[in-house]
Amino acid sequence: MKAIVCVKQVPDTSGKVAVNPDGTLNRASMQTITNPDDLNAVEAALKLKDATGCKVVVITMGPPPAEGMLRELIARGADEGVLVSAREFGGSDTFATSQILAAAVKKVGLEKDDIVFCGRQAIDGDTAQVGSQIAEKLDIPQVSYVAGIEKDGDKVVVKRMLEDGHMTIETQTPCLLTCIKELNEPRYMSLGGIMDCYSAPVSVYDYNTLKDDPLIDPTTIGLKGSPTNIFKSFTPPQKGQGKMLEGADKATCETLAAELLKKHII
Repeated sequence: MKAIVCVKQVPDTSGKVAVNPDGTLNRASMQTITNPDDLNAVEAALKLKDATGCKVVVITMGPPPAEGMLRELIARGADEGVLVSAREFGGSDTFATSQILAAAVKKVGLEKDDIVFCGRQAIDGDTAQVGSQIAEKLDIPQVSYVAGIEKDGDKVVVKRMLEDGHMTIETQTPCLLTCIKELNEPRYMSLGGIMDCYSAPVSVYDYNTLKDDPLIDPTTIGLKGSPTNIFKSFTPPQKGQGKMLEGADKATCETLAAELLKKHII
């Protein structure tokens, strides 16, 4: 049994977002981090490993430096990493990315008892599409917005969050689950994990490795195979400082109403 986790290295948006003159992100000048929701997916896989002894494989698509992120996840407890990296994959949108990652999952080997984990969405694109698209390409059931997981033989019972509550879903494995931050608290790297992570296996899947898969079609991967692209990226203007009104008297209420009317809120 395996837990396969798809992760993404993203720009650290907690600082200033650098934008090129053409409107694209200047990724080279920005620090990168593991996508936060993906850390919850990794933790879900590690908890499954703690309970069942399964193997945890982390997969990412990106440039060669993304191997460092995979090593960090191995230091948290993952068993091995897979870096999907090739010029042919560059510029892929969510559709093309899901094609490539699905082919990588198949190359790792998707078996009857396996579970594929993804984060709900990435903080750079915020589309929440790739996980669901991977499931479609693999032709396996999927559950999104997962806030609870129980494994029972070849079945998984999942708590799926809704806007006004939650629903309980039972599905067969193999399946794909997209995880939200309410699911768990990601663990830190251990000292032993840090010492061992650079001797753990990290495979590199390039175009030649995956080209025999029917999903890897030059017309549906990379920039040329992407039906959508980013027109422009920009830093939103900062909001002005708020104005606080204190008191519960009539005068304060009248002042508040006047301010709201001025801003056409009421």
